Amino acid sequence: MVIFASPTQLFNQSQSGFCIPRVKYSGGGDWYNDPSCEVNLLKYIAEHTNIKTNPVFTYVDLSKTDLFNYSFIFLTGHGNINFSDKEVKNLRAFLENGGFLYIDDDYGLDKFIRKEMKKVFPEQEFVEIPLSYGIFNSHFKFPNGIHKTHGHDNKPPQCFGLFYNQRLCVFYTYESNPSDGWADPDVHNNPQEKREEALKFGTNIVVWALEH
Repeated sequence: MVIFASPTQLFNQSQSGFCIPRVKYSGGGDWYNDPSCEVNLLKYIAEHTNIKTNPVFTYVDLSKTDLFNYSFIFLTGHGNINFSDKEVKNLRAFLENGGFLYIDDDYGLDKFIRKEMKKVFPEQEFVEIPLSYGIFNSHFKFPNGIHKTHGHDNKPPQCFGLFYNQRLCVFYTYESNPSDGWADPDVHNNPQEKREEALKFGTNIVVWALEH
């Protein structure tokens, strides 16, 4: 069962533990899909690291000051995204002040998220993250990079990033879709080994973000 909580409720509980709020956005994309993803990842993280988690589905509105209660946020979906001027301003301030955004293309997101993130950091483009980067071995070892959870367009899986003051602040997975592997087993019917790969890689992302 997925437990829902509002951001305010969650962070009024000082002992609640780490959570991963989903970014709510306008434009028509399904930002809310597969709410079991974060819940299962948070449970996995608690079992395999010393990070205390609060495995609930919650969300954050980039136009609200609740955003700044968090250190890590997650964005996914299949379609269009549109950030308002206020959301762009808040998201940039969040990232410049130590926040971390993980984006997973759930298929069809790429052209929209690139356009919107260009509003946030107009001075840079997404760069591919090399296999030597620490996120690939921050907890579990991925010497060959990210695995492919879903086929999508049968392109190779890639990881991209945006940086602020040389710190990776936005991490973007493309043609890999690990968050689908976090969902309950009967949602996408992924083989158990694919789900395990995805949960391990999600753990690496969180561990890296919290350590840096």
